[in-house]
Amino acid sequence: MSELHEAAKTGFSAGAGKYASGRPDYPSEIAGWLNAALRLGPGRTAVDLGAGTGKFTPRLLATGARVIAVEPVAEMRARIAEAAPGAEIRAGDATALPLADGEADAIVCAQAFHWFATAAALAEMRRALKIGGQLGLVWNERDESVPWVAALVAILAPYEGDTPRFSSGRWREAFPAPGFAPLSEQGFTHTHVGPAERVVVDRLLSTSFVAALDAATRAEIADKARRVLAAHGLGATVAFPYMTRVFATTRLS
Repeated sequence: MSELHEAAKTGFSAGAGKYASGRPDYPSEIAGWLNAALRLGPGRTAVDLGAGTGKFTPRLLATGARVIAVEPVAEMRARIAEAAPGAEIRAGDATALPLADGEADAIVCAQAFHWFATAAALAEMRRALKIGGQLGLVWNERDESVPWVAALVAILAPYEGDTPRFSSGRWREAFPAPGFAPLSEQGFTHTHVGPAERVVVDRLLSTSFVAALDAATRAEIADKARRVLAAHGLGATVAFPYMTRVFATTRLS
């Protein structure tokens, strides 16, 4: 992230408000995964890397661990203290972590690793992790088996360009990584329930490459999303289906 992709730099700076309001939370099973797979709890230090507006950071704080939120975009960092009081907030990126050697028991990248899925970033995370420490990757993936969700995703396709996405799977090319064990993988289903304008429209507008577009194009995308909802008979309150995918690996050496 020292060379932040233009979609992230522009979109996340401009769209921090939509990101905070439109992004889903995480399922209850995350708590057990953080405890079992990442071994988080009191006396441990967890790093939320690419913390954004702090959407995932409270999940780390709930384990009782000391939490350091690392985020390169100032507009995003400004929202973390409100979302996650108690977290230490540091400016930094994945290739130059503001952490001492071996400072972290766990590093978690929630909705973020696809932006910096490189050998250099993994080497830097390896440096900052204790031997035996855990790296966790988390994504909320839209359930495109649902027709209206697939229709919403199709609205975004013409604007995606070369923006890194979890759905492309290219982030997997960073593994296997030197000094790390093979990735384990789990999945949990959940829904984001709330007003359609927030759960659907704000969610689409918070997408990095959409938030970077001009106001007229963003308004057109919002209108198309509303038309999809109307065409599928969805009302003012929507249950947006997601699959949360989690991955974990251990620093071996």
